Amino acid sequence: MKFRVEREVLADAVTWVARGLPARPPVPVLAGVLIEASADGTLTLSAFDYEVSAKVTVPADVAEPGTVLVLGRLLADISRNLPNRPIDVTTEGNKVAVTCGSSRFSLLMMPSEDYPTLPTSPEPTGTIAGDVFTQAVAQVSIAADRGDTLPILTGVRVEIDGEKMTLLATDRYRLAMRELTWNPEATDASYVALVPARTLSETAKALGAAGSIDVALGSSAGGEGLVGFEAGQRRTTTRLLDGEYPKVTSIFPTSVESEAVITTAELVEAVKRVSLVAERNTPVRLRFTEGQVTIEAGTGDDAQASEAVEATLTGPEIEIAFNPQFLLDGLGAVGTEFARLSFTQSSRPAVLSGQAKVDSEADTSYRYVLMPVRFAS
Repeated sequence: MKFRVEREVLADAVTWVARGLPARPPVPVLAGVLIEASADGTLTLSAFDYEVSAKVTVPADVAEPGTVLVLGRLLADISRNLPNRPIDVTTEGNKVAVTCGSSRFSLLMMPSEDYPTLPTSPEPTGTIAGDVFTQAVAQVSIAADRGDTLPILTGVRVEIDGEKMTLLATDRYRLAMRELTWNPEATDASYVALVPARTLSETAKALGAAGSIDVALGSSAGGEGLVGFEAGQRRTTTRLLDGEYPKVTSIFPTSVESEAVITTAELVEAVKRVSLVAERNTPVRLRFTEGQVTIEAGTGDDAQASEAVEATLTGPEIEIAFNPQFLLDGLGAVGTEFARLSFTQSSRPAVLSGQAKVDSEADTSYRYVLMPVRFAS
């Protein structure tokens, strides 16, 4: 095999493919990236660890077609650090020579015949705008569980009903839900998939710069139990989580007693400052009165802090306490100038949504439900 490729092109391609490679693979070949140089002047790089597959096709000057398997992370590190000149890759015996200017690396060739067969390329079930999808995934995945106690809660539940896509995640302390429209191939499309949150976030970030993303669900994803994504020349599949997701939408309060509208950035800054004195696992208290919200933290002999921020309150005054980080996660995700908090009572979940202007309607396409923390006193 012998080819020449632009440094930037190779570095981007290897980084994308190798991003999910396991650090300690159960079988050594799973740490590899498969490079296929084709006589038509293309280079296909792929990686697969039986959970996530990634594949990308890029242009190259191919002198001799062929296939090699080399350590993925090592090739990614090398290609990112080479000078900005064309890279020549050739096979020499059981080694792969990578040359760029006066830099020369010799990598060990791994046995490509032991490499697993990748899932077939997904067929799109529909498409969605890249920027919309990336924002939606970021808004929801913050609420997914990061522990291992309940694996099912480490996923984002993706539900498709015709043109409506609903993303949902919860770790039992908060719940995030985003509704958006997409373009399905079939108007009666109906799917439910549980995608690992970490993989979904990485994929959305990596593909989101593209204009649109093809999403493949069900049998068209390249196999049962998979979801597929494709944008430009990049394709990836991910194994779905098994199990029945808990029926959590019942957490959404059915009635609202009080509502407060606050400038998002001002509340974020105030909560950050006040929570500096909040010991680990202690909440910040928010007291909503006419025209303002007072944020307080710390009790008794400990350090204490308080700050007031302008707020528009509708309904009775209320005092409620939250985990400061969970509150900041939600405020960081709404993505609008104003935030609206809706309450029933101080012991019941509160709902956070965004709105463009102080007196406009709330944008309920994104809702973040926060469980309150009980007061110690």
